[in-house]
Amino acid sequence: MAGAVLSRRRVLAGLLLLPPAVAGCALGRAAGPAEPDPLIALADAARADAALAAAAVAADPNLAAALQPLVEARTQHAAALDAEIARLNPQRPTPAPAPPPSSRPGRPEVQRAVLASGRAAADVALGLPPERVGLVASVAVCCNTYAEVLT
Repeated sequence: MAGAVLSRRRVLAGLLLLPPAVAGCALGRAAGPAEPDPLIALADAARADAALAAAAVAADPNLAAALQPLVEARTQHAAALDAEIARLNPQRPTPAPAPPPSSRPGRPEVQRAVLASGRAAADVALGLPPERVGLVASVAVCCNTYAEVLT
């Protein structure tokens, strides 16, 4: 035979010499499913917190002075997080607004939700690249501060 014949053994031996990611691409397979952006859950939580605090104000207008700034802050968090998500994934559809809470929340429910959001943001910040840490860390600090103020 005039040319080199590629046998299965030669192809497999050649693939063993390639890094696994390159070998996966050479075989027409993706390296694995991309993980969802961790900021999506934080943005969803920001929308939910804003809706919860707004519902608490609607249920008890006396809470407006304490909770209206939180509604505004969490709405701004959702917008900032959505902008960062869109920067890396412009094709992502616009997120839906948070559904209203099923019960009449009060100050303790809002405090628990914001505290949980602050913890979640702090946890996410630890695994982010440097250009995203500042945004998420500021969300975590803001949530934790509001949770303290609401005690």
